[in-house]
Amino acid sequence: MVVVAILAAGRGTRMKSHLPKVLHSLGGKSLLERVIDSVEPLSPLRRIAIVGYKAEEVKIAMKPISDLEFVEQTQQLGTGHAIQQLLPHLEGYDGDLLVLNGDVPLLCSETIENLLETHQKYQNAATILTAQFSNPKGYGRVFCNSLNIVEKIVEDKDCTLDEKKNCRVNAGIYCFRWRDLARVLPHLEANNAQKEYYITDAVTKVAPVMAVDIEDSQEILGINNRLQLANAYEILQRRVKEKWMAAGVTMVNPGSITIDETVELESDVIIEPQTHLRGSTKIEAGCRIGPGSLIENSKLGKNVTAQYSVITDSSIQDGTRIGPYAHLRNHVEVAAGCRIGNFVELKKTTLGENTNVAHLSYLGDTSTGSQVNIGAGTITANYDGLNKHRTIIGDRTGTGSNSVLVAPVSIGNNAYIAAGSTITKDVPNNSLAIARSRQEVKSDWNIKNKPETPQLQK
Repeated sequence: MVVVAILAAGRGTRMKSHLPKVLHSLGGKSLLERVIDSVEPLSPLRRIAIVGYKAEEVKIAMKPISDLEFVEQTQQLGTGHAIQQLLPHLEGYDGDLLVLNGDVPLLCSETIENLLETHQKYQNAATILTAQFSNPKGYGRVFCNSLNIVEKIVEDKDCTLDEKKNCRVNAGIYCFRWRDLARVLPHLEANNAQKEYYITDAVTKVAPVMAVDIEDSQEILGINNRLQLANAYEILQRRVKEKWMAAGVTMVNPGSITIDETVELESDVIIEPQTHLRGSTKIEAGCRIGPGSLIENSKLGKNVTAQYSVITDSSIQDGTRIGPYAHLRNHVEVAAGCRIGNFVELKKTTLGENTNVAHLSYLGDTSTGSQVNIGAGTITANYDGLNKHRTIIGDRTGTGSNSVLVAPVSIGNNAYIAAGSTITKDVPNNSLAIARSRQEVKSDWNIKNKPETPQLQK
């Protein structure tokens, strides 16, 4: 039985931001969300975020996590003071308390599980996560005996010169037997350079305490500034890309590609350079994405290609070809076998099977049937200055180049719109619609016999 407490009260002044540090985004999720997700496999009894700076903003951001509890630390007087705020909320609890930091977002679930298992196996009063650093500057040092039993912990700023030579550092991740911790928490003192109450002081007041070294020290990277945030993103990206390449995804120049953890890929997907996959995107087998494409919150079926294109909040069925330089946005739905070509923009539009929108067109708030051919330069004029209106185009219908369909308007099946037409009325099935001025030709006319225009005085 374990309760998880996440320290999330700090302002993060080195981030140089009005946003609370734990709400900064890393790979599509906030730092705090990542920490919360890391404990999901533990099935904890309770998850508690200890908040302080802009607490209401943090609470609102975390509202979708329905079972997350909040405890406020109105004054930020150190990690020990933060955990003291739990005393009235865990009264009578007799299990373990796992303490995590809201600004340490790369910690893997397996590492946390190992820490908890070790803690419970040896029935420790406390078990702490540690790492061996060749350059431990800035980290608190952990001093252990040969059995990894902790003898003392000293914060970096409080270390003597000899103590700073110790390379075992405190990762700031703890597991406590709560009844032992609750007994010593009220007696913590701020006898240090920062005049703060350290949770490390509580560690040294209970026994036994064991250290568990982490295998990959990158997991305990804390985020205190934008440079560290960028470094964490590089680590996260390497994890994600290695995972998908091992699963059969080809990446051409992986260093130029970014992929959110929330993206799903199938084998035999090829991702070209300068391609970025975001949000709840799913890409099925045989797709070739990029170069130079952005796909966000979209689903692509099998064997879809997308070159130099942007696709957001859309669904594309099998065998469709997109780009170069196409833009699909706001819930576009494209059936199988379609072609969406150069400089085409689709917004809130549905295309039927085997429909072509080859180049230089805008379809907004439009629905087409199957086997429709949209000629170059076709525009659906969907906005009247106040409201958006829909255009309906039937099966096997074609529009000529430079056509304008002024919504609301419906074009039937097997119809054709003559090039250069501006259509403002419905067109029935099996019809040709022509809506343009009659061409007039003046014979024997050239620039020389053009009527003279009066010269303006200089």
